[in-house]
Amino acid sequence: MGVAWMVAAAVAAVLASWAFNALVHLVWRPYAITRRFRAQGVRGPEYRFFTGSLGEIKRLRGEGAAVTLDVDDHDFIPMVQPHLRKWIALYGRTFVYWTGARPNVCVADVNVVRQVLFDRNGLYPKNLMNPHISRLLGKGLVLTDGDDWKRHRKVVHPAFNMDKLKMMTVTMSDCARSMMSEWESQLAKGGEVEIELSSRFEELTADVISHTAFGSSYDEGKRVFLAQRELQYLAFSTFFNVQIPALKYLPTEKNLRTWKLDKQVRGMLMDIIKARLASKDTAGYGNDLLGLMLEACAPEHGETPVLSMDEIIDECKTFFFAGHDTTSHLLTWAAFLLSTHPEWQDRLREEVRRECGDEVPTGDALNKLALVNMFLLETLRLYGPVSVIQRKAGSDLDLGGVRVPEGAIFTIPIATIHRDKEVWGED
Repeated sequence: MGVAWMVAAAVAAVLASWAFNALVHLVWRPYAITRRFRAQGVRGPEYRFFTGSLGEIKRLRGEGAAVTLDVDDHDFIPMVQPHLRKWIALYGRTFVYWTGARPNVCVADVNVVRQVLFDRNGLYPKNLMNPHISRLLGKGLVLTDGDDWKRHRKVVHPAFNMDKLKMMTVTMSDCARSMMSEWESQLAKGGEVEIELSSRFEELTADVISHTAFGSSYDEGKRVFLAQRELQYLAFSTFFNVQIPALKYLPTEKNLRTWKLDKQVRGMLMDIIKARLASKDTAGYGNDLLGLMLEACAPEHGETPVLSMDEIIDECKTFFFAGHDTTSHLLTWAAFLLSTHPEWQDRLREEVRRECGDEVPTGDALNKLALVNMFLLETLRLYGPVSVIQRKAGSDLDLGGVRVPEGAIFTIPIATIHRDKEVWGED
């Protein structure tokens, strides 16, 4: 009887502690933070128990999904970030909303954005709440911070030396010409040919990154890209869900699929790495991205490896995905804009012919293509591959005159800022 009573009392104490912590986390803390922000003149949508602002975000995005844009209308914000546009109009360029019980401070003022992104003191670390994003990209340059980021960058940076990039233009041109030859063969059969450019540009950039950064064939790289594409869908499907830390350890259907795909990706990358290691005695590690990382991990230096093998695999995941996804995105939208602005086709074609003649553009010639560069930059402004960036408050801090509590998320709506008429003008 005594033991049973003690067990019951212990269980009751644990449950009471959980209930108290839940009450603090889900009720009292959001209420206190809301009051603190309002006292500073920072407003936002009302906090809803447990879900925060996610219900309204999903509703507005659902309405936005029914929006159809004209070909000449480049304002996709009503489809992609309708909640941010609505709240900026209601509450100003700095406001607070909620993902679950976590406060998000939207920062749409470019001067405040500079304070966040130009920080070198570690005040605004990256937000890694979504475990599916970590599985997709790995803990490489995109997701690391501080000393880890510096260590990774020190190894990776030489691979992107301008002279090395210029040498890669031959391989890049070969990949592009192979794609063009295939298109010309289809046209030679007669009639019209419809080509889905988005998927073809994905194949092209996958081919380029496979050859130039990892010394592998497109067929090897394609398997990695396909698995990462599914990981991307899984990651983005959870973006507007309440993030409960313990859920990432539970064998849910989504988690099981994510774990399986991640294991496949790591296995395929390890096969590419093993092939390079097997040839190092005769051909060396190579001077591409993979070779530089493996050399930094080499035991023969007699020092502690700069990167572990797990970190190399994570960095490979980062560059395999980010390296081809962002570039294919740019090429697709550039082709779209050229198709809707034929006068720019003529201007860019004239510049390329003037600077390059009938030859394949070299690295040096690319620097002379000023109009092409302008066109690509404008494409990135209108259709950048990343529509939002997030950071978090590493401690209680002051941002643009607003006191922000530790752990709060900073949301920087890149796509919205890129359409701000006060920054860019009417056109």
